[in-house]
Amino acid sequence: MDAALPVTPLTAWFQQLLAQAAPSTDQGSMSTDRRDPHVEAAAGERRDPRVEAAAAGDRAAAESLLIELLPRVRNLVRYLIRGDQDVDDIAQEALIAITRGFSGYRGDGTLTAWADRITARVTFAQLRKRRRVSDEQRPVADLSAVPGPAEPPDQYAQRRQMVRLLDQIPADQRTALVLHHAVGMSVPEIARELEVSRETVRSRLRLGKSKLRARHATAPATNEGERR
Repeated sequence: MDAALPVTPLTAWFQQLLAQAAPSTDQGSMSTDRRDPHVEAAAGERRDPRVEAAAAGDRAAAESLLIELLPRVRNLVRYLIRGDQDVDDIAQEALIAITRGFSGYRGDGTLTAWADRITARVTFAQLRKRRRVSDEQRPVADLSAVPGPAEPPDQYAQRRQMVRLLDQIPADQRTALVLHHAVGMSVPEIARELEVSRETVRSRLRLGKSKLRARHATAPATNEGERR
């Protein structure tokens, strides 16, 4: 049986962000040449043979990888957009792009980090096509994020809390936070992706962190009913 993909939990960045004492105005947490932890993790990681098999046209290998990536892809899409109405369609487009990109994966970082970046780019492209009304005018569904395979109920509850808080901050700040802290993109990379200046990205990160922590401080505690 193939080993499961090594996965860095998408919730880890959120807890680290909220644990910071105050919004940082220096360049430490927004370094333009920050070392990518996904690259470092991949250095001691054996490349999954299913990737090469998938690139060579092995449908079973591709399906196995996509099944493991699906919860992560869908959750990342949900972190980047407000509401659930477009999540499944965008996640499907992201999985198609990942499948087509297997042959281009060189193993410089973890497979999940590579898939995260593809998912983010597909999400932005799809949103540009679909945006008919502003995010603020769109209804927000209660369903927040899909649980991963065998994910403990408390982790699912944590994901629900995450997206509810993210839904309460401006979309541009939300995007910057997710790309920088969850996907691991540097400030210059985000600036290029969003076609804004680096200082604009830094400003959005500072404001977003401040607002996210403020919302978290006043948010009601998760009750047991939400854990089921």
